[in-house]
Amino acid sequence: MATALDRLRELLRIATVSYADESRVDAAAFDEFHAALERLYPLVHARLERELVVGHALLYRWPGRTSERPLVLMAHQDVVPVVEEDWDRDPFGAELIGEGAEQAVYARGAIDDKGALVAILEAVEELLARDVVPENDVYLAFGHNEETAGDGARAIAETLRARGVRPALVVDEGGAVVDGVLPGIARPTAMIGVAERGTMTVWLTAREQGGHASTPPARPATARLARAVDRLARHPFPVRLVPPVRAMLRTLAPHAPKPLGAALRSLAFTGPLVAGVLARLGPETNALVRTTAVATELEGAPGENVLAATARAAINVRLLTGDTTVSAVARIRRVVADETIKIEVRAASDPSPISPWRGEPWRRIARAIGSSLGGEIVATPYIQLGASDSRWFTGICDNVYRFTPFHLTRAEREALHAHNERIRVEVWLRGIGFYRDLITGS
Repeated sequence: MATALDRLRELLRIATVSYADESRVDAAAFDEFHAALERLYPLVHARLERELVVGHALLYRWPGRTSERPLVLMAHQDVVPVVEEDWDRDPFGAELIGEGAEQAVYARGAIDDKGALVAILEAVEELLARDVVPENDVYLAFGHNEETAGDGARAIAETLRARGVRPALVVDEGGAVVDGVLPGIARPTAMIGVAERGTMTVWLTAREQGGHASTPPARPATARLARAVDRLARHPFPVRLVPPVRAMLRTLAPHAPKPLGAALRSLAFTGPLVAGVLARLGPETNALVRTTAVATELEGAPGENVLAATARAAINVRLLTGDTTVSAVARIRRVVADETIKIEVRAASDPSPISPWRGEPWRRIARAIGSSLGGEIVATPYIQLGASDSRWFTGICDNVYRFTPFHLTRAEREALHAHNERIRVEVWLRGIGFYRDLITGS
């Protein structure tokens, strides 16, 4: 008889890869994924209402005792592409490596985000087998292109809006349970995203006549572009503590060593100093206290001996709460300080609204963390660093949270979107309990 782990591994082997160029997407893989879901979770597909909203986006409704104030559990079916030679093993092999508590499944999507999707379905199938009827309707919203356009989840949110559905609580992927969130804090911490940064792609373009590389001008397009990129790197956005990060630090204060705890309790005075320290501790804490901008793609000449008539850099910008696409572009323009560089916004969305870290929806998540993952875990608000499909649901729900119920090491978190993505089996199995307890309100 197949186990939960067997089902996870089977679904991880299906390469539901999304691409910005949708002509490259293998639709048959998503069809195979849907067929596998129907076969592996018969009770879900017998008792829940299921519909395709747009493309391969899936929406399930589990009728509760009342349709008022439903719960929405989100995950996405798609995964990012892989560079196979970077992996130590088949990225879609779902191999089991290690023993005991360290045994892990290696596969693209193990954490981002099929691990959560399968854990949700495992929890629902288990509860259905026990004939549990939820107090309120439960919706499962599984977008199919979160890693690119995200219009699958957006269409689901619009469908619910058109039907007058106003969720009491939405939970999507996001922060995990981590150790050592700050130096000296020994308690494991559940990082619950109460907001997420905005995202924007800016193109910097330099142009010139072009020609043979043997006779370059004094300042070729590539040099001007490189100078612009370097200026952005040397002059980052200023640091500041936004309300969710202040709340996070105050939540952690009682669990910090005395000097640090005192500083975290006195942010009205120590805030600028603490923000500066966080910026220097590492990439994750730096992203909590400032808008980030980094060059991710560079284009130049088509040949080694050709001057680039057009040189372009794609700048990925993640907007901290309080910044906007307009204010960020204005700052980029000031920092680049070169009228010959064209600055063009290709895609943009402002930061999300902030969900409260008080009230029953928040307490419901905290209870499920304590009952399923461990009572020693400290639940704290924070800013979700990456974008998620949940941003489309902030228009129909005031309580949108981003939390993945897995206890992840730094190395495991760093493998997201990189090589050797993996999740420990015991950690994943405990995550099923989180969704089960969240649904039942335990």
